[in-house]
Amino acid sequence: MLLAKVIGNVWSTKKLDKISALRLLLIQPMGDDLKPAGNVLVAADEVGAGFGEMVIVTQGAPAMQAFTKDELIPIDAVVVGIADNLEMAAEVAGKKK
Repeated sequence: MLLAKVIGNVWSTKKLDKISALRLLLIQPMGDDLKPAGNVLVAADEVGAGFGEMVIVTQGAPAMQAFTKDELIPIDAVVVGIADNLEMAAEVAGKKK
């Protein structure tokens, strides 16, 4: 899993039936210092995340099974939680005492 920030929405009028009901978000993964790190991703959202929120994202096979265990769906990333609060040791966040 990774932490990311919601930076936008994706609208698609035509998509596969298997993902037709999914809400899609643009997310920016965050590094250990909570600064943008890596490429922007499109992620399905089942928890109702909003613009600017920090979210918890799963990728790969777990994402494909996030909505149904019986059938894999063609998605690479899913927002599985909204982070209400983050707490890190100063050394981990790139700051020295």
